[in-house]
Amino acid sequence: MSAKDVAALAGVSRAAVSRTFTPGASVSAETRRKVLEAADALGYQVNHLARGLTRQQTGIVALIVAQLATPYRSAMVQALTGKLQAAGKVAMIINTDQEEATVELALRQALRYRADAAVILSGMPDRSIADLCHRNGQRLVLINRDDSLPGSIQLRVNDAQAARMALLAFLRAGCRRLAVATSCDDTPSLLARERSFLEEARTLGLDVQCERFGATGYASGLALGERLLVRPERPDAVFCTTDLIACGVMDAARQRFGLSIPADLSVIGFDDIPQAGWEAYQLTTFTQPIEETAAAAVDWIARGENGDVPCRVDLTATMRWRRSVRAGQVGAETAAAS
Repeated sequence: MSAKDVAALAGVSRAAVSRTFTPGASVSAETRRKVLEAADALGYQVNHLARGLTRQQTGIVALIVAQLATPYRSAMVQALTGKLQAAGKVAMIINTDQEEATVELALRQALRYRADAAVILSGMPDRSIADLCHRNGQRLVLINRDDSLPGSIQLRVNDAQAARMALLAFLRAGCRRLAVATSCDDTPSLLARERSFLEEARTLGLDVQCERFGATGYASGLALGERLLVRPERPDAVFCTTDLIACGVMDAARQRFGLSIPADLSVIGFDDIPQAGWEAYQLTTFTQPIEETAAAAVDWIARGENGDVPCRVDLTATMRWRRSVRAGQVGAETAAAS
């Protein structure tokens, strides 16, 4: 059914139908009623894609994401899609876990739909993807990435500050044999957490064992736990750059070495995924500002900003105390405050 059919049934002009379905357009209450009743009777729906192409704005936003199945990434996608829908936008997801040729084909298909903007989540999608979007005139939202492109906004979490807080928490708990467990993914966030923890420890004259292995996930955490805990100088505290890694380290410590957490080993993670709060882990970690990040991204997209200078917004990951760190001054103070 077309707008012309609706106009004929309602007994109004084609222009009146167009005004009825245009937000803010002037149309009388009686005309609106006739048009809506006719549209409902005919099953007519406005072709927003065609209308958007005419106005050079489709309402489509491409979400370019890797490791979609991980708890943090899926929670971010859920928040983004919900807020985009509330803002009248449509999300198109491009999964970059597949082969490079498949990813490029999917991305070029998204570009052909003339998406209003692209949101690139975290560090895994290659920088060339951001460059391709930028060359094709896409406005870019870069979440926890170090790309800096005109017409983009960077949303970054205070990874470095959080890592320093983790070190302080271990020291106040009496831990001195420190370690960092991380993956080989080398994303900007993971590198910032690792580097900041090591640098802060170095300024205090402390040695830190650093172990890197595999992809970012639970299995890598198990392997990292084994590698660290078989050493003659076994650590009594491990800062894990993600919660999935931390869960693996904790299970390795308890199930394969018979250690008690936190009595024998204190562990801190990052992300505050749902599993971190499970009784099996009760992991002290840093809560990602997922809702704030999604809100900032969608607000920027809705405003239509597109300046030559990249915009940057810094967000805070707050520490969430549970039971994976030995009781010390910080833990006692936090427990009393809560």
